[in-house]
Amino acid sequence: MEQAASRHPADSLGFSDSRPLASFEPRGAARPRAGGPERGRPVAEGAARGAEGAARGEHTHAEFPVPLPRTGGRPVVRRTSVRGQVLEALRAALVAGELEPGEVYSAPLLGERFGVSATPVREAMQQLALEGAVEVVPNRGFRVVQRDDRELGELAEIRALLEVPVVLRLARTVPAGRWAELRPLAETTVRAASCGDPAAYAEADRAFHRAVLGLAGNEQLVRLADDLHRRAQWQAPVRGGAGVVARRGPGSLVADAAEHTALLDALIAQDAGVVGALVRDHFGTPGSM
Repeated sequence: MEQAASRHPADSLGFSDSRPLASFEPRGAARPRAGGPERGRPVAEGAARGAEGAARGEHTHAEFPVPLPRTGGRPVVRRTSVRGQVLEALRAALVAGELEPGEVYSAPLLGERFGVSATPVREAMQQLALEGAVEVVPNRGFRVVQRDDRELGELAEIRALLEVPVVLRLARTVPAGRWAELRPLAETTVRAASCGDPAAYAEADRAFHRAVLGLAGNEQLVRLADDLHRRAQWQAPVRGGAGVVARRGPGSLVADAAEHTALLDALIAQDAGVVGALVRDHFGTPGSM
């Protein structure tokens, strides 16, 4: 069993009070009946409030994104469901810089903070280890991997090799009406960027890219590109900063989102020259999302 890490996860996950993560409930979430067990409650009620919450200054990055079904006021939980929610919460925390590079995190302490046992946390961390985000520290927990510009540049290069030719081909074959259907996704990235919410932006960004590549009809391509995209989003934040926002600046997210709308405009206009310039520029820097 892992020993306690030197930093309590409550400090690293950016919460200013001592409530468990899952006590941050979405509006309208069903509450358990009075006297019901508190231990099982968090995983069912910590849905992320996304860009709307960020606009009010609320911290939403590490909250669980999907509420679980309930029976008689109590959550119906399967281990896989808990593990999946913990995994998504940890991924969001990585993007937001709330899990700091070089720090070791204990599964039992994170589990206590999430309101779950250490087992689903450990399982989620093992998955993150397979994805290269953390590494196992025997008898202690998991250390967040320190990223560098070279690694991020390599990921950006691979993503460009995959995505740029596909987008250029789609620009010649997909009708304008199909591209217009992606407008809401592009606008979602703009809203998330404007709110300065890196976790919400990261998810919206990947959703837009998945939708674009999905028009190629190649599911394996979409999965591979999305995995690389997620890994590229786990950037090395400035220590003590706020993840992607600290590294790139809030304005950088807004500029990145603006590239989505500009690219979509060019695709709708069937302007292959502009599409080529925009899509290449979108992958032109190591930090490009």
